[in-house]
Amino acid sequence: MPATPPSHNSDGLHRLLVSSVRDYAIFALDPAGHVLSWNEGAQRIKGYAAEEIIGRHFSTFYPPESAATGFPQYELEVAAQVGRFEDEGWRVRKDGTRFWANVVLTALRDDAGTLVGYAKVTRDLTDRRAAEDELRRSEERFRLLVESVKDYAIFMLDPEGRVASWNEGARRIKGYTADEILGKSLAVFYPEEAVATGFPQHELEVAAREGRFEDEGWRVRKDGSRFWANVVLTAVHDPKGGRLLGFAKVTRDLTARRAAEEQALRLAAEEAAREAAEQRRDELEQLTAQLQEQAVELEAQTEEAQSLTEDLELANEELQHALRQAEEARDVAHHAAVAAAESAAQAAAANRAKSDFLTVMSHELRTPLNAIGGYAQLLEMGIRGPVTPEQQQDIARIRRSQQHLLAIINDILNYSRVEAGQVAYAMEPVPLEAVVDSVMPLVAPHAASRGVRVVRGECVPVAVAHADRTKVEQILLNLLSNAVKFTPADGRVTATCESRGDHVALTVADTGPGIPADKREAIFEPFVQLGRSLSTGHEGTGLGLAISRDLARGMGGDLTLDGPSDAGATFTLVLPAAGARRDARAR
Repeated sequence: MPATPPSHNSDGLHRLLVSSVRDYAIFALDPAGHVLSWNEGAQRIKGYAAEEIIGRHFSTFYPPESAATGFPQYELEVAAQVGRFEDEGWRVRKDGTRFWANVVLTALRDDAGTLVGYAKVTRDLTDRRAAEDELRRSEERFRLLVESVKDYAIFMLDPEGRVASWNEGARRIKGYTADEILGKSLAVFYPEEAVATGFPQHELEVAAREGRFEDEGWRVRKDGSRFWANVVLTAVHDPKGGRLLGFAKVTRDLTARRAAEEQALRLAAEEAAREAAEQRRDELEQLTAQLQEQAVELEAQTEEAQSLTEDLELANEELQHALRQAEEARDVAHHAAVAAAESAAQAAAANRAKSDFLTVMSHELRTPLNAIGGYAQLLEMGIRGPVTPEQQQDIARIRRSQQHLLAIINDILNYSRVEAGQVAYAMEPVPLEAVVDSVMPLVAPHAASRGVRVVRGECVPVAVAHADRTKVEQILLNLLSNAVKFTPADGRVTATCESRGDHVALTVADTGPGIPADKREAIFEPFVQLGRSLSTGHEGTGLGLAISRDLARGMGGDLTLDGPSDAGATFTLVLPAAGARRDARAR
């Protein structure tokens, strides 16, 4: 058998180990609490060299208020009675600064059970406490943010549908204070006919099953009045066990928007009436002209046919009657024209208000969203302290949600600008080959993650458009992103460009499921996205193709969907060639 090393060698190794530890203060106290030993970690954490502290009482490390209450002596007594004492609290360094410490004090006894001293291990937890404090402050800021929102009712429901929280927006929209509504069923917000059909319970069941439920319909305020609401109900689960914790509900009051839509229908009816009145006026004017011609003929024939005098007088009376009808028709047309002008002015004012609202809202929403992204990135980088893998996943979800919301806001704002004619075009020669080479790398990571190949097809150098390069790149990026999103794994997306005489064409084709024939024009309408449902993973606003077609037409071109409806989708961007004389008007 190998020889056992001398025990003093083991003791020396143990002392060397303790003395070299830098992240823990490890030292011994005599039974009265005086320092007997001092390691490197103790010097680093507390600031004392061994010769400065050995022999001094360990109460030196405590704030004056703790020492005054006898807390150090209390630690020794507890450790002597039960063998061990553990505590977290403030301690003091040599320079007077304080740090948050975890302390473990262990009683040391000899073979006879006599107390010979204590072993003390101290850890500096200041950084961890600061991270915990910051997390608590962050959660409090988020709570205050939700509670202060006034334009949205944001509140929580328990799994049975009872109100569990209430913000200022909910009080303003629905009329209840928190004390009045907490604990009540969400059914109190629905009209009697909706409650009778079990619709509130249906909302909860769909959200619990599919994760989310969205609806627009009538809701009821505390005073009994009704308002038209958009409601989004989201199920909230325990991230570890998956247990349903309740529901988050966001409600918007869309009564004003619904009234505006009804007003638009009324204006359309008034416009149709005005056109009918103008047509009647034209007919009456033609009749007046005909009667005037007949009157001239009758006057010329008076000497030859005196017997026709009575007929002439009768015709004259009919003429006067027709003239009065024409005058009345002109008055009706005038009033209709005045009403139409007022309606047009109201519509223009409403459009300006909408654009101003979207601009302000996009700024107000993007500012907190950017803050959320920034703080999430700080947490992900570990700036605020160590992050567990589960927390990394939660942070990643937060960042994805923030980026998705930011993209939606940008899409809506861009579409509003295009629709309002506020987009300027910097027209210049644009080589389509260079556009393809610059945009394709932007979608390559997303395509690779989905197992889709993005291929650069034939692209002739002479395909040079007269266009705004930034707008062309934006259209191509949208087409490639859409193609990757709707193409299954192992599929292919191909981008090509060619010259077509006075025009050039940029084509993006995919091997996805294709687009039905009856939906080929609908996809260019705003807020339309095929294949999207509550359970699919296709995110977006349905504005991309609408914006892309408007931009293409703004540069004198067009965006079309070609090819069969059951074998992939082929989108073609046609633009004026740089050498052709064309009127590419910037709208």
